[in-house]
Amino acid sequence: MAIDVRPKCDAEGHCVLEMEETVDMVLDVNRSKRPRDNPIPRPPPGQDLLCDTTKSYHSKDTCFPADHLDGQDWTLSQIFGRPMKGTCPLTNPDVPPVCVQVPGTRDVFSSQGAHEIKDQDGSSRCYRIDADAEFNLVLTKPEHDDSQLLVEPETPLLYAERSFTGHGQQHGGVQAILSNPSDTDVEFVYMESLPWFMRIYLHSLTARISSSTSADNSTDLIKEIYYRPALDRTRGTQLELLMRIPPHCTVFLTYDFEQAILRYTEYPPDANRGFDVAAAVVRTLEPKEMNLRTTSLLLYLPTPDFSMPYNVIIFTSTAIALAFGGLYNMLVRRFVGANEGSASGLKGKIAALIGKLKGKKA
Repeated sequence: MAIDVRPKCDAEGHCVLEMEETVDMVLDVNRSKRPRDNPIPRPPPGQDLLCDTTKSYHSKDTCFPADHLDGQDWTLSQIFGRPMKGTCPLTNPDVPPVCVQVPGTRDVFSSQGAHEIKDQDGSSRCYRIDADAEFNLVLTKPEHDDSQLLVEPETPLLYAERSFTGHGQQHGGVQAILSNPSDTDVEFVYMESLPWFMRIYLHSLTARISSSTSADNSTDLIKEIYYRPALDRTRGTQLELLMRIPPHCTVFLTYDFEQAILRYTEYPPDANRGFDVAAAVVRTLEPKEMNLRTTSLLLYLPTPDFSMPYNVIIFTSTAIALAFGGLYNMLVRRFVGANEGSASGLKGKIAALIGKLKGKKA
């Protein structure tokens, strides 16, 4: 999920904030339909298996699973458990709320009252619905096998990935790999928003093409740099780079950073899990605008032993108990000599009897 907030101003200087929320979700259609058809997971019967009959070893006892995307049918109510109820009142009314990318040869049915808008190339269709109406979409199973059952995905302008480098809990590094598979130059803005406990070294920022072993081409790849340093416990670091990558090239963007030590009260309950570092945002400018995001990272900071306060408390309490107990015993207890105490028991009774007998004789 990503939320983009950008200001929009008119000719008179009145500005408003526009917010765009993007949620990318991957669903297993068969698994999503299972709670209705098969609440308890169990193997499907043999006649329901989808097998690839083109295999030479295919038989009644041998089944190679076929691609489940071919000829798949589903409805919105099957996948999400209920139909769609109206539209969001804050969205742009000029943008259709529901779009599906399927070839024009597939039959798609919608609820009554929805207006279908087909794309000119026939690869997608959108639907306009009323604000309070229920909407359901039905993608039927094709009656015959066709090679044009799926829309070929568009090749992105850039491929981006990011990871940590180095070892230890004091210093580290970040490496971003940016690949341009197209035949033209791609100009884009690479932006990172880092937490304050990642203190980056801007002088270590380098960019090089994979075929080159030196960092002399950093000035050719990085056109502009915007850097706002972090303030401890106030704001994070913001780094923006305007870059241009030649066609069919892979660029390695690296920099080093230092890990700060937090106060023990600033650690979350699951401190040993690590701290989340937000994904980098890549916005292409030429040849067309497109937003990309890398995966988020997990940073491990130096973590203290949180059992030590407990150990210190137990040790201190034990030492105080021993010292106070001995001192209190010496102050309160009354010490009596052995000859001053009264005799008791059988020995005392015998001594008393002997004393009485001696008194009578006298």
